[in-house]
Amino acid sequence: MQYLFCSFPGWFGINGSFERSNASTGLAYTETMAWTVGLSNLVLGVYGFTLIIGLPANILAFYTFFQKIRQRPTPMDVLLLSLTISDLIFLFFLPFRMVEAANMKWTMPYFLCPLSGFIFYSVIANSTLHLTAISVERYLGVAFPIKYKLKRNPRNSVIASVIFWVISMAHCSVVYIMQYHNYLNPNITDPSKRNTCYEEFTAEQLEILLPVRLELSIVFFLIPFLICCFCYIKCICILSRLSKVHAKKRYRAIGMALGTLLVFVICFMPFSISHVEGFVGGYSSKWRTHALLTSTLNACLDPFVFYFSSSALRETFKVVLQELVRRLLPSSCRSAFLCPLFNRRKPEERTQSSDDSIR
Repeated sequence: MQYLFCSFPGWFGINGSFERSNASTGLAYTETMAWTVGLSNLVLGVYGFTLIIGLPANILAFYTFFQKIRQRPTPMDVLLLSLTISDLIFLFFLPFRMVEAANMKWTMPYFLCPLSGFIFYSVIANSTLHLTAISVERYLGVAFPIKYKLKRNPRNSVIASVIFWVISMAHCSVVYIMQYHNYLNPNITDPSKRNTCYEEFTAEQLEILLPVRLELSIVFFLIPFLICCFCYIKCICILSRLSKVHAKKRYRAIGMALGTLLVFVICFMPFSISHVEGFVGGYSSKWRTHALLTSTLNACLDPFVFYFSSSALRETFKVVLQELVRRLLPSSCRSAFLCPLFNRRKPEERTQSSDDSIR
């Protein structure tokens, strides 16, 4: 995998790859040292963990929110369902990237290369917008519980979700632009004949790509992060003053706010910083691959956000866990294990998910 960065008189890259310009002809040649075994194993480990944990958790979340919306939709449920669909699409395309990491080169049909990259980056951008909208929904529910409850409308969340998808996909269409930029130039390797996917960039491509990446870091991380910080800090301040609310509910809501912020920072900040570093230095950051791995983890961390955001998902999770225990444990052990876990349900845990912001 090749990452090029600028350093006079040539272009140097990770793992010893570099591209130098021929002053007499104006052409460029590239020496590439592709994947390393260590990087391949790291990528396969993170992707495998994300797929194993994220796929069943997101399928469970999708089933829960789909059933909830059919019965009594709320704005929070619509946003969580849209985010779940986004994660499932991401997980569907993740095996393509795993095959590339296992082979340490791109060996699949070439049309899958820009398509998988487009989906990959679009879903990451889409997730940040949805998590931001969820933070706003929680803030409004806590700061204006009565007024907002009267005015909220699931249709607004549907419109917002569609807008998020369109914005994300429009921005990340730069993947196709980069893949086929200078496609007819005889001095540029035919994209379909490369053994790398969305990794090799010429100086002309970087002039287009680096400013776009900076804009992506602002639109899909900096602004959403500031909004999330404002919303969750305000929520924590308001909840800490609500002495009439049960302490357990307040602590859970405060923990949910801090946990969501932590997930946001861990998953998206490194990738965004790599964009800023690349723009400032005029190169594609050499640790961008490692930064992308943290964004991948978002697909398996989102269900934990869902779990603490929706009482319906908590109930579904308990039912599924109860069924698994019933099938796996002998009858002598089941009663002792199940009773303390599942027989202490509280009436308030059956209320709608949008009210969970004060729990």
